[in-house]
Amino acid sequence: MPLVTTNNGYDIGFEEAGGGSAIPVVFLHGVGSDKSVWRPQLEHFGPERRAIAFDYPGYGDSDPAPAGTTRDDYAAAIISAMRELGVDRAHVCGLSLGGVVAIAMHAADASRCASLILADTFAVHPDGQGIYDRSIAASGDLRAMAEARVDLLLAQPADPAVRNEVVETMARIDPAAYRIGAEAVWLADQQERAAHINVPTLVICGTEDKVTPPALSDALARLIPNARYEIIGGAGHISNLEDAGTFNALVGRFIAEVETT
Repeated sequence: MPLVTTNNGYDIGFEEAGGGSAIPVVFLHGVGSDKSVWRPQLEHFGPERRAIAFDYPGYGDSDPAPAGTTRDDYAAAIISAMRELGVDRAHVCGLSLGGVVAIAMHAADASRCASLILADTFAVHPDGQGIYDRSIAASGDLRAMAEARVDLLLAQPADPAVRNEVVETMARIDPAAYRIGAEAVWLADQQERAAHINVPTLVICGTEDKVTPPALSDALARLIPNARYEIIGGAGHISNLEDAGTFNALVGRFIAEVETT
């Protein structure tokens, strides 16, 4: 897979499809995943525009993340990687941790964000500390964690192929990187940042999301001025994989409206 070197000398993994003059779309993965989770979206949006899915530092094909790496460091790395790839501005779509990072990107440099799409995420999680503590306790064996958590992550009954993909992707993550990602997502409190978002924003959540329930997405959408909130019936926490068709349609329609307004 290709790599891009950021301004601090770290190589970041990415996967890209498409081209042309339309505003690109950037995809940001969750804590138990990597850029590969976005392949249905790269395939869908690639024919009409550049579509780029990134790994965070420590994830996928990226260089290891040093101790103390934060969600703001993830945001800075993605902004730098965009710049190196010639992407001055993009629709930024993040799921779970990706949504947290997208909000941090907007706080760091709103000019980079043509819009935000925040899926199955939150501004602050009421059980964030508890989820973090349980994640850290189980992070020594990520395959075992994946097998134990997958049926909570996905709406049931889950597609066996999707279930297997989720397990195999999580099992590949370096435990040290996972622990950094877990802190970045579950201990986040970005309520003030969300209230100051000034770009068009779409909030999406699966109705069966047990990890970041729809109430948290609804609360996030209410914090963000003029945000739109959409639900995907029957999807769980990884809504872009569980119902890629509906997810892509919602994102595509939103982007089209943003670009014609």
